[in-house]
Amino acid sequence: MHDFDLHAPEGANKKKRIIGRGQGSGRGTTAGKGNKGQKSRSGGKTYVGFEGGQMPLYRRLAHRGFSNYPFKKEFQAVNLGEIEKRFEASETVNAASLIKKGLVKGTVPVKILGNGDFTKKLSFKVAAVSASAKEKIEKAGGDVTVDAPAERPAKGKAGGKGGPAAKTAKAEQE
Repeated sequence: MHDFDLHAPEGANKKKRIIGRGQGSGRGTTAGKGNKGQKSRSGGKTYVGFEGGQMPLYRRLAHRGFSNYPFKKEFQAVNLGEIEKRFEASETVNAASLIKKGLVKGTVPVKILGNGDFTKKLSFKVAAVSASAKEKIEKAGGDVTVDAPAERPAKGKAGGKGGPAAKTAKAEQE
């Protein structure tokens, strides 16, 4: 085979089917849409969940309660055993150093967990630390500073007159 003899395999390039161009074309009259009904008309679309006029399922079922999903706090977990392997004594452990050592990635806040042995004196400055991890770090002579990740305000509540954000802001001013 020569490089100038290239061609697509058979059946790879299909010709576009042209519909609604007369009875002789084989795809005329109803143009593949069947006979009558809403779906055969121009603009005859329905929305997702439409059940032909019957009360749709998403409206028949009761919607009760509250989902905390939009407000959940996500952390990247790092165990003390892994930190013990990668860090030297008297180093500072923070998000930047953990990314540099390949233990975490991205912008999600870091939480230190207490799995594994820990003996090195390290300084921690992270978003969250478990109780067992804090105990092990302080036992080894290290110190822990917790930087709370930036809280995003709830929708419609930031800067308002009476929402929870306004109350905390007022309490901080006093």
